[in-house]
Amino acid sequence: MLAHRLQDTALRYFLEVVRTGSVSEAAARLSVSPSAVSRQVAGLEDLLGVPLFERRPRGMVPSPAGELLAAHARRGALEADRVVSDIQALQGLRRGLVRLYSSAGFAIEFLPRAIALFRARHPGMQFHLRTAAPTAVTQAVLDGDADIGLTYSRAAQRDIEVQHRQVAPVIVTMLPSHPLARHAGVTLAQMRPYPIAVPEGDNTARQLFDIACSQRRLVFEPALVTSQFEALTHFVLHGGGIALGGEVTVRERVRRGELHAALIRERALSGRAIELQTLAGRTLPEGVRAFVDHVRALLPAPGSTTMPDTP
Repeated sequence: MLAHRLQDTALRYFLEVVRTGSVSEAAARLSVSPSAVSRQVAGLEDLLGVPLFERRPRGMVPSPAGELLAAHARRGALEADRVVSDIQALQGLRRGLVRLYSSAGFAIEFLPRAIALFRARHPGMQFHLRTAAPTAVTQAVLDGDADIGLTYSRAAQRDIEVQHRQVAPVIVTMLPSHPLARHAGVTLAQMRPYPIAVPEGDNTARQLFDIACSQRRLVFEPALVTSQFEALTHFVLHGGGIALGGEVTVRERVRRGELHAALIRERALSGRAIELQTLAGRTLPEGVRAFVDHVRALLPAPGSTTMPDTP
């Protein structure tokens, strides 16, 4: 809330209308009257001499001029957050908020563990973690709704600074007692006889799996299709069969000996990377910068392949 006092009222109200697509909903979130929001938006439109929104039946959408102003307003809001955070950090990382968006698999164990380890050194730091599809994670960073995005990517994204990138081949998980568990790597043909659990079609691991199956002309009939990563893991833990996954998602369970993970030896299944993302051109608050460094150090597994950091 302190950072809000450093921001222009009209721009704050305008940006909330952009986010919600509605004057009334923006007013509710800002705890002001709808007429107050309308006056501020109208004042900006008079000042600039152009309409900032297109009024549509399902809400208000920024005009081209509105999109430009929204980008400016978002950066202003982020800069205000950074100033407040850095002032508080003058006495050390005693206070601060880190807003995270991640793909669902990272939120099961990796990020909670990373946050707990970080807070052991900096107990005043707070975190807000949301999960979303990979493209939505990146969009949250672009919109200023997330300080950090941790997601899977298959292509470069404009206005995103990649703080860390490493290859993330698709793996298959199984019980240590499973017949395939004696192998460090398996082929699709070796997996074919066993019941398999797979993510939904919007998941990058599933997409690459489908491409590889098509190339090999193999058809799998999954025993379980789910959007819940924990459901995939528990399917395996309860003896249901094998499951697609990512190394970081199951790393701790493999380390504890609960699961065995094998690389799927198919070229098509190596076509994605883990990216630690921030907004390009943004000066990060001290606490966010420190957590980026912390996560960057934790991401690579022993023997993993990392790609050069992208400026």
